[in-house]
Amino acid sequence: MELQKSLFLKTILQNPYITHRPTLKQAQFLLFNGKEALYGGAAGGGKSDCLLMAAAQYVSESRYSAILFRRTFADLSLSGALMDRAKEWWCSHKNIHWNDVRHVFTFPSGAKIAFGYLETENDKFHYQGAEFQYIGFDELTQFSESQYRYLFSRLRRLKGSLIPLRARAASNPGGVGHEWVHNRFMIEGPHLGRVFVPAKLEDNPHLDQKEYEKSLEELDPITRRQYRLGDWNARHGGSIFHREKTQIVTEFPAGLNFVRYWDKAATKPKQNNKDPDYTVGVKLAEKNGIYYVADVIRARKSPAEVQALIKQTAQLDSVKTFIYIEQEPGSSGVEIIDFYARDVLKGYVFKGIKTTGSKTERAAPVSSAWDAGNFRLLQASWNGAFLDELEAFPLGGHDDQVDALSGAFAQLNILKHSFTHPIWV
Repeated sequence: MELQKSLFLKTILQNPYITHRPTLKQAQFLLFNGKEALYGGAAGGGKSDCLLMAAAQYVSESRYSAILFRRTFADLSLSGALMDRAKEWWCSHKNIHWNDVRHVFTFPSGAKIAFGYLETENDKFHYQGAEFQYIGFDELTQFSESQYRYLFSRLRRLKGSLIPLRARAASNPGGVGHEWVHNRFMIEGPHLGRVFVPAKLEDNPHLDQKEYEKSLEELDPITRRQYRLGDWNARHGGSIFHREKTQIVTEFPAGLNFVRYWDKAATKPKQNNKDPDYTVGVKLAEKNGIYYVADVIRARKSPAEVQALIKQTAQLDSVKTFIYIEQEPGSSGVEIIDFYARDVLKGYVFKGIKTTGSKTERAAPVSSAWDAGNFRLLQASWNGAFLDELEAFPLGGHDDQVDALSGAFAQLNILKHSFTHPIWV
C-alpha cells in the first residue's frame, strides 16, 4: 500500500506533465503496473486522457520511450483527438520539444512520447527496430489482433532498468476487433493477469454529462448500449446466423469425411481499395445430422499466391477431402477451373461449381441447420472472425466466409444424397 501511494504521488500527482487530477477509475488504471490493461468501455469515460496520463508517468526517466497508436493518421490528428490533446497539454511547456515531422515529444530528461498509426496490416513492420517501455492503443477494437500482438515484440528495456513494461489500451465495444478484444480482456484476462477497468460517463466529472447524454440518445439502440453502457454483449448483426446457436468444441468424432470449398474472391489491398474481399476455404463434414467446421482459411493474396495456398492446403487436408472452387462466369472461369484440375489439384477429387441465386438465398439452407443447433466449430484462432462475419451477414462488410460455408454445405449434401464415393469407403 505504501509503495502504491509513493508511486501515485511521484508519477501522477507530482508529475507536472499530467495536467489534471485523475478520476478514481483513471487512478485505478494508472496504479496498475502489470503488463496489460484495457480502460473504458462506455463513451465519455476519459479514455484518451487516461492513455496520455499513463504515457507521461515515467517521462522523468532519461531512457523512457512511449508510443500511442490510432488506426489511421486522420484519427490521430483530428481536432480534440489524441495527438491534438497532447499538444494542448505539452506544447505550452518551453522545455518540451515537439517534432512535427516525426510526431514525437522530447521531454527535458530525454524521454520521448511518439504517435503512430497502423492503417494497413503491414504498417506494424515500420516499428520493427524500435524499443518502447509503454505502448498505448486508442480505440483498440479498430485494430486487428495481429497488429496488437506484434507490437509486444517492441516492448523491452535495458537490463537493470526499473521502468515497467506496459501495454495499455482504451476502447468502446463494437468495431472489427470487438470479438478478440472482448475475449482477450473479459474472458481470458482475469486468468492471465490482464486487467479491464470499466469506466462510464458518470465516472468522468470533467465532461458535461447531461449534454453528452442527449447526443448519445441519437444513436441506434445497439450502438447506444455499446457507447452509453459499455455493453460488450451488444452487437450489430443480421437476422440469419446467431453465434449462440453453435457450439465450439475441442475435438470431433472419428471417421468424418470432409469437403473443402473455396471462394476465390480476393485481391491484394490497393491504394483505392484497402478493404477488398478475401479468398476463403471452409472445411466441413457431417455425421448424423450434425455439421462440423474443422478449418477456415482466409487470406488476401495474388492469383499465384492463391494457387500455392490452395495446393498446399490440399496436401495438408489429404486426398480424402473433396475440393470445390466457385467457378466464375464465362470462358475465363472455365479456363481457370481447367487449369486447377490439370495442374494445381492434379490427383485430388476436385470440381468447379457454378453458383446461382443471391448470396442470401444460397445461405438459407445452411442457416436453417445452424438455427437448429446442428453446427460444431473446432476451437481455433479463426473462430472469432468467422462468427463475426456470419452474425453480421447480410449487413456486414464481407460475406466470403458465408459464401464458402454455403458452398461446402450444398456440396456435402449433394454427396450425401447421391452416392458414396469409393475414396470415402
